[in-house]
Amino acid sequence: MKTKQKILAISGSTRKNSTNHRLLKAIAEISKNNFDVTFYDELSLMPSFNPDEDNENVAKEVARFRQLISESDGVIICTPEYAHGVPGSLKNAIDWTVGTADFSRKPTLLITASTDGKYGHAALLETLRVIEAKNISELQLLISFASTKIDAENKIIDSQTLNNVKTLLNKLEVAMDQSTAETE
Repeated sequence: MKTKQKILAISGSTRKNSTNHRLLKAIAEISKNNFDVTFYDELSLMPSFNPDEDNENVAKEVARFRQLISESDGVIICTPEYAHGVPGSLKNAIDWTVGTADFSRKPTLLITASTDGKYGHAALLETLRVIEAKNISELQLLISFASTKIDAENKIIDSQTLNNVKTLLNKLEVAMDQSTAETE
């Protein structure tokens, strides 16, 4: 029997019951037979990125974030768009990983779930390409009007969105299998 792959699920929203948190919970339920999902909900605890503080004594919140990425087989980021951009807390956390290349060659799935989302999605997609998140061009989805596509019980109720999410989860699993094979 195949071992469950470890996924780090990061919501770009700091609101506890945001659509993005609920979508990640739905994804965890859909994929529970294949993935062991760890939710990262500490974005608001991260100190502001400062290259002068990115050293052997880095803040414990930053060290924990990096460790969780390192220990995962893949990452799922589900984020809203704020003011046509990436939420500041999410971008800040990602900035802390640039110098250590934590996302480099790590299969990463990006879902932007917002009212529109196209500007924030494009910006974060470019950031993830620059930091070499693996397969990011194939592992991305924009869900416009996301709050209408998931219910209060964390179920994706829009059939097209559900199919798109399942397809991407399958692609993520393949990408993680390939990454594991490359490192063995």
